[in-house]
Amino acid sequence: MSVELKLESLKRQPPSQGAELRLCEWPDCQDEGAHRAPKSREELNSYRWFCTIHAREYNRSWNYYDGMSDDEVEADVRKDTVWQRPTWRLSASETLNATYTINVGSIRDPFNILKGFPNGEASHRPIDPGFTTEQRRALIIFDLERPGDVELIKQRYKELVKQHHPDAKGAVSGSDERIKDVNEAYRVLMAFVGG
Repeated sequence: MSVELKLESLKRQPPSQGAELRLCEWPDCQDEGAHRAPKSREELNSYRWFCTIHAREYNRSWNYYDGMSDDEVEADVRKDTVWQRPTWRLSASETLNATYTINVGSIRDPFNILKGFPNGEASHRPIDPGFTTEQRRALIIFDLERPGDVELIKQRYKELVKQHHPDAKGAVSGSDERIKDVNEAYRVLMAFVGG
């Protein structure tokens, strides 16, 4: 018996007890409608039933956004990106005045930048939306609010190298890592100011 005949005989078998046999809803098709497809955009939980061939044909021709304007399509896509939940836009003033909290106990602070804060208290520093995370880290290492100019960065770099170089007098353990951080921060800041 060929594979085609086996499939044909399986297709024509009566359904098991209790199962409902649905016929394909495509005009003039007498095959079993085993595949469901939504009736319309408004009735996504109401289905039409098709055989495999006609389900493919229906899916090829069905357009969820048919009849919608460009603005309606855009609104639907945006709504779908937040799982159909309402969202609120932050105002410009909230974005510009945003602050982040530094929990002194949870941050590795090899340069003791946060030593002025009482243990456990938080400090608030304004976030500049123009800086990347890498640039913010470099500013923290150099203890600067803004990158400033090339001369300021070079001056601060020399101070930090003298303080943290592993060969410097009184160097402590971990100086190798600290000097690597200083060098990386210097590279980032010089690239930012164009030096």
